[in-house]
Amino acid sequence: MFGFRALSAKTRLLETPVLRFLMQRVLLAIPSLLLVSLLVFMVVRLIPGDPAQILAGDMATPQAVAELRAQWGLDRPLPVQYLTYLKNLLAGNLGRSVATRNPVTREIGDRYPTTVGLAATGILVAAILGLGAGVLAASKPFSRWDYGSMILALTGVSTPVFWSGLILILIFSVWLGWLPSGGTGSLRHMILPAFSLGLFDAGVIARQSRAGLLEVLEQDYIRTARAKGLAERMVVVRHAFKNAVIPVVTVIGMQFGRMLGGAVLVESVFSLPGIGRLLVTAISQRDYPVIQGICLLLAASFVIINLAVDVAYGYLDPRIRQ
Repeated sequence: MFGFRALSAKTRLLETPVLRFLMQRVLLAIPSLLLVSLLVFMVVRLIPGDPAQILAGDMATPQAVAELRAQWGLDRPLPVQYLTYLKNLLAGNLGRSVATRNPVTREIGDRYPTTVGLAATGILVAAILGLGAGVLAASKPFSRWDYGSMILALTGVSTPVFWSGLILILIFSVWLGWLPSGGTGSLRHMILPAFSLGLFDAGVIARQSRAGLLEVLEQDYIRTARAKGLAERMVVVRHAFKNAVIPVVTVIGMQFGRMLGGAVLVESVFSLPGIGRLLVTAISQRDYPVIQGICLLLAASFVIINLAVDVAYGYLDPRIRQ
């Protein structure tokens, strides 16, 4: 009887709209990930150069190169190679690195937390600066605060991340000596990389939040709130901000995904051992398993981020929740 009740409770839980939505999104993500695996598999093999030749060295004999190709299965037809890769992938095996002989999961697992930490702190900096500047600009439209905030946002969007990183190192590490110029080990090591990575996205978020908030502030219910005598700060924060932030959530989700895949410049400037630098090294060595593993991980990260954004929509707007 108890088992039947527990089963019935689980069945009712699976019938809820939220779980049905989540299961649909997960099922739709499977073909996308398979397509990504196929595209990455084909594209990396179009890169000029033979990984066996690079690994063996320029002085290696053709026989040694052929033995390496046979050892790594590179002498098989491409369809056979892909099916073998897909079979191992479904079993949770991403293969071994051609360069280091280590499992790809270990190679990525040692570096992925650094990239996630960098992207998380970067998007936090971007959200705080961008939302603050956008709300300030929209609450005082066409004032000096508005123009000043948008000028700073435009500057952030126009500044390359490697240049802003070098400037931050020059000011806060070389001149002032307040923060380390690179490496890992503590939160202080992530401050400069996070600001360097987040300044660009802060400009994007500021412009989007300003535009959305200005549109919401023209709605009838905002005029009603003002007519009731509410302070302007309460009108903006309590009534307008929650509705205006919905499109900004999409921007934040997209920018967070972009940070995961595009942090290679920041990781190079600040000497961070993330997957961005690992990907560049793998491409130069034609390390097919590592390249495929990183690209598939980034694609899965995008799927999870988009799913989290959709869930956030339902929290912010009850109409979407239905």
